[in-house]
Amino acid sequence: MPETVIKPRVKTQPKTERPKLYKVILVNDDFTPREFVVTVLKGEFKLSEDQAHRVMITAHTRGVCVVAVFTRDIAETKATRATDAGKAKGYPLLFTTEPEE
Repeated sequence: MPETVIKPRVKTQPKTERPKLYKVILVNDDFTPREFVVTVLKGEFKLSEDQAHRVMITAHTRGVCVVAVFTRDIAETKATRATDAGKAKGYPLLFTTEPEE
């Protein structure tokens, strides 16, 4: 009598990776008024008055400060909109993005 080998069926499900995250970074400059920076942080990043002030002071003392972490598209959009808000008022306000380690 021949032996019958039964193999269980294995369903392969593709593993979806979590999207890579990007940091939005505020770069300090000596020309943009502090109050304006706080206003932009509150408006674009929905930070409280206290959080926005702490981010602005950290960027002022250290030169840069991570504002928030998002997926790439959202990070780039928020950084661009915040930088454009400064340009619209004639300030050299700069937000950049970089991948999170």
